[in-house]
Amino acid sequence: MNKPLMPKATAVWLIENTTLTFDQVADFCGLHPLEVKGIADGEVAAGIVGMDPIANGQLTRDDIERCQKDPQTRLKMAKTAIELPKRKGRGGRYTPVSKRQDKPDAIAWIVKFHPEVTDAAISKLLGTTKSTIQQIRDRSHWNYQNIRPRDPVGLGLCTQIDLDEAVRKAQGRRAAMKLPEDQEPPPPAPEPEAQAPEPDEEESDVPSVESVFGPRS
Repeated sequence: MNKPLMPKATAVWLIENTTLTFDQVADFCGLHPLEVKGIADGEVAAGIVGMDPIANGQLTRDDIERCQKDPQTRLKMAKTAIELPKRKGRGGRYTPVSKRQDKPDAIAWIVKFHPEVTDAAISKLLGTTKSTIQQIRDRSHWNYQNIRPRDPVGLGLCTQIDLDEAVRKAQGRRAAMKLPEDQEPPPPAPEPEAQAPEPDEEESDVPSVESVFGPRS
């Protein structure tokens, strides 16, 4: 199913102009319900101007009214002659200049609350470098004293869906490295055999004087 060209802007308009639930808006816009809630609370997508999906032909007024009456129903993308571009799954993530200064705070938040996420995954999620992540992990970053761990979703650096996916993959890798509970550890290595003690001088094969010349008189 196609998603709106500008999902957050569309979500802003739907929240401001309809009584649709967070789940309905999230399903149509391809966002996480918590991210939609953050938009409604003003914590996410602050400053984004809403885009009317009816005006650009992505929704109809009848479909919105249908879903407002029944929270269990879902919006359907209106058929349009213009093919919307597909969302790219790979490639570098562009971060606006105004948001780049927030990246260290977002890195610190992930390192603190999800230390199992690898540096490569954090780098892909936030569009940062592995060296910056390592400096924050070992507290050698030049501005570490001013870094405050903050949720990257709330900062607008990634979506809740992408963050959850990165955490899920990291937890799956960690679980795969653990031994199953019914698997016994390998047996210990056998101890080397003790060497037989050397015979005492009294038990040697050298004949005694008495056995050769007889008892002393």
